[in-house]
This record gives sequence, structure tokens and C-alpha cells, in this order.
Amino acid sequence: MQRTHIQLATICVTCTDVNRAEYVNVLPLCMQGKEAKMRVSTSHLQQLAIFTTVLTGGGIGTMYYLQQKKFAESDYHRLALQKLEACPVAMESLGAPPLKVHNIHLSDRNNRVGQRTAQIKIPVTGSETGGYLYTSSIRDPDTNRWSLKQAVLKLKEGQIIDLLNPPPPAAAQTQATEHTQGEDMDHWH
Repeated sequence: MQRTHIQLATICVTCTDVNRAEYVNVLPLCMQGKEAKMRVSTSHLQQLAIFTTVLTGGGIGTMYYLQQKKFAESDYHRLALQKLEACPVAMESLGAPPLKVHNIHLSDRNNRVGQRTAQIKIPVTGSETGGYLYTSSIRDPDTNRWSLKQAVLKLKEGQIIDLLNPPPPAAAQTQATEHTQGEDMDHWH
């Protein structure tokens, strides 16, 4: 144990400068009476740097995984996906099933969750195309339950489908051509 501590730090001690009675048991026998300069080798420092990097990377990866899991298990996330899956026009436009739900971009400024409101942008893909499911939810303070205030699917091609007021299947093509220009989802609420 003494050797490990000695290797991890550079210590300069002159045994004549200290009370020998107190420190005679602390210093190794080969260093008593001499100036002791203990240095850490470069390979030990490299190993320490690698270990620290791996440990930090693992911690960040774990936190990212837990945050994504928290989003995926939340009521506001679940309600939005249920609304998407219940809309035949949106599912057909994506080419779903199968519907693939991707991780939320944690650094995206559109993703904001508070005590009473949640606004998230969920990336989704089907077999034909993909897009983003923009959702806004509020929590009732009395019941503590989330409800959707807005759920809009914006496809890569520009088609926008309001999931709370979905178009009938026949009108979906007409609405798709009308909404491909001019809608900007950066200012939704």
C-alpha cells in the first residue's frame, strides 16, 4: 500500500529535516537518510489517463442511456406515439408498420420538459420515409396526468399531418400538397 501511494505522487522529503522518530516507519528503508524523490513513470500516467477516460466515457454513456430511457417511459412520450399509431394516414405515409422510434436529440432546443409542460421532437421512421413527431403536452396539477396539447408529424418530404385532427384518408393527398411549403415547426407550442 505504501508503494502505491509513493508511485502516484512525487514527494520530496529530506529525512534530516524531519523528526526521524516520527517518519522512520513511513519511508522505505532504502530511502532513510537520503533525499527521497519518487517519480511516477510515464507508463503509469498513461494507464491512469486511459482508466480515467474509460471511466468518464462509461459514466457519460450510462447517463445518456438513462435519460433516453426516462423519455421513452414518460407518459407524454407514450401518448404521442399512441396517437401516431392510431392515425392510419400518418402510418401509411411513413410506410409503417414497422414503425421505428429513434432516440431524442438531447441537445435539440425543441426538447423541453418542465414540471407542468413537455415539448419534445421524436424522430420516427417507417419503411418508406421518416420524419419528426412534434408534441406538446401539459400536466393536470390535480390528477398529475399528462394530456396532449399538440401532436404533429412532419415528414422529410415536407408533408405535415396534425394527429389531433387527422385528415380523412382520401383528403390526405390533397392536404399533403398544400402543406409542403410554408410550415415552420421551429415556432410551435
